Amino acid sequence: MQYRQLGQTKIEASILGFGCMRFPTLKNPDPQSDVGNINEPEAINMLRFGIDNGINYIDTAYPYHGGKSEVVVGKALLDGYREQVTLVSKLPTWAIETHADFDRILNEQLTKLQTKSLDLYLVHALNAGTWKKMQDLNVFDFLRRAVDDGRIQHVGFSFHDKLEVFKDIVDAYPWEVVQIQLNYLDEDYQAGIDGMNYAAAKDMAIIVMEPLRGGRLTNNLPTGVHEIFNTVSTIKTPAEWAFRWVYNHPAVAVVLSGMSTIEQVKENITIAESGLPNSLTPEETSCIEAVKDYFKRRLKINCTDCKYCLPCPHGVRIPQVFSIYNDASMWDSLPAARKHYERMISKSGDASLCVECGNCEALCPQNLTIIEYLKEAHVALNEA
Repeated sequence: MQYRQLGQTKIEASILGFGCMRFPTLKNPDPQSDVGNINEPEAINMLRFGIDNGINYIDTAYPYHGGKSEVVVGKALLDGYREQVTLVSKLPTWAIETHADFDRILNEQLTKLQTKSLDLYLVHALNAGTWKKMQDLNVFDFLRRAVDDGRIQHVGFSFHDKLEVFKDIVDAYPWEVVQIQLNYLDEDYQAGIDGMNYAAAKDMAIIVMEPLRGGRLTNNLPTGVHEIFNTVSTIKTPAEWAFRWVYNHPAVAVVLSGMSTIEQVKENITIAESGLPNSLTPEETSCIEAVKDYFKRRLKINCTDCKYCLPCPHGVRIPQVFSIYNDASMWDSLPAARKHYERMISKSGDASLCVECGNCEALCPQNLTIIEYLKEAHVALNEA
């Protein structure tokens, strides 16, 4: 296992972090169980195996597994395991209505996790809206108070919005840690590479989520991608290619993986053993660039999901329609995309609702011909 320092903190963290939002589950859970449908014995076994083999960064959050993830993590960290790890949980911004809620929820989380203190506490899923809400409710006063009384050791935030919003949040408080989405297809998505470098320049620790893009970079990859990977002399699994690309960035401290099986834990630990910064060879770097180009060529519509086109006065969910259409092409998944689109039609958000008013095109910063693209997507995705 490789380790990197978490920014300005003194914490040496494993580059592989155990994300606790995808524990194995039971088909027929006990309705009286305090851990919902999580397969508690297997989840605990996986966590402890990971810790025994070098993982020391454990990441959970208030809503994971319907609020039960923290309970299972607390049980797994008994018997001396708590002292071996950096324990992370997150403040559910959507659940906060009054300032008193900050303390109430943190105390509830500490009880679930069976600990007196969290090593890291992240303000969860910040975007422009939740950021304003947190400021209005004086989140900084709460964070300072919780650090002073020892319930939190270090503070940070996780992020889902545009780069300019990210920079505003970074500059507003002496954060120590930030969690962003990053993988070889999402260099410019949300905070992206630019945001990573911006935060790292302020000595913030960078924690990466979605390195496998929710499994998309490992499961059912197009044949063309496998052919590109197979041109390189050093054979790697799709997961290894994806992880190694993120590990290659010196600014990255930890890469999270939501592991669901013991086999995934073992594979990811093996990959992490060679996860050194700047370790990809020129041949390997060129290979990943070729894969990225492959996907870009299959992109039907260069929509950045900025949502400037919304709300559509007739209810068309424009970015979502384009996303489904792009996915169908990029991942050779037209049947699945059509089923997804069928559900959208049933909820009245599909492209057939477009009346060609042109409001969206006037607002699009990419100057997309949205009306024509909606027609194209509807024909491709609608089986009727």
